[in-house]
Amino acid sequence: MALQLQIVGNAMQMAVVQLQPGQTVYCEAGKFLFKTVNVSMDTRISAPNGNQQGGGGQGGGGGMGGMLRQAMGTAMQAGQRMLAGESIAFQYFTAQGGEGTLGFAGTLPGEMRALEITPGRAWLAEKDAFVAAESGVNFGIAFSGMRTGMSGGEGFILEKFTGQGTVIIAGAGNFIDLNLSDFGGKLQVDTGCIVAFEEGVRYGVERVGRMNRQGVMNAMFGGEGLSLATLEGNGKVILQSMTLEGLANALRKAQGGDKEGATGGLFSTRVQ
Repeated sequence: MALQLQIVGNAMQMAVVQLQPGQTVYCEAGKFLFKTVNVSMDTRISAPNGNQQGGGGQGGGGGMGGMLRQAMGTAMQAGQRMLAGESIAFQYFTAQGGEGTLGFAGTLPGEMRALEITPGRAWLAEKDAFVAAESGVNFGIAFSGMRTGMSGGEGFILEKFTGQGTVIIAGAGNFIDLNLSDFGGKLQVDTGCIVAFEEGVRYGVERVGRMNRQGVMNAMFGGEGLSLATLEGNGKVILQSMTLEGLANALRKAQGGDKEGATGGLFSTRVQ
């Protein structure tokens, strides 16, 4: 059944979800806000198994062999999430004996979006975008773009959503919806601006703006350069108007922690 939800708020949006009896959603730790008392909550290390209504799961038979395979799969999934810096456990919520209401939110000021996942339409999202999803949605980690990125010191860790159901994502600032076909099938984007894109979109990560001998790039980019993702193909892309790095720099300035300026002093100004 379709997930009923309403996204409310402006600068800091939240999703209010209406669960039908027996319906289950899950989220990462730190994204849950509130629930009605008839909604049960359970914390598990195992990732959702997606389309479980068939009862067969991933197959492989029962008995000790099946249990061992399931345990190994759970350990591998938890290891991937740890390596990606994600929460190890998920929180599951199920409506008991009637409709239930609960709320979720992201961790930064910005927008939220509900994406519909189908067997032929998967989505990938940046690693902090996931908020909550129906139990029919598979959650996975994709270590992608690493070959391109390694030469430039960069890689891309993504969350991958397959199966069927609704997944809720969040980003910083405002969302920008683009279709690569409107830009000739190719677009270069600051990696910090990427929120999500449809499976099938090809991408690579490269570093530009390296420091020259005079240290000009060091002054302009803090010695880090700029990471660009090249997105290619035909598919939808969701960008965010605010990057985490930009937000962190703004907070440092507001707290007086960057008196020399974010550019390392070359273009800095000081108020006496």
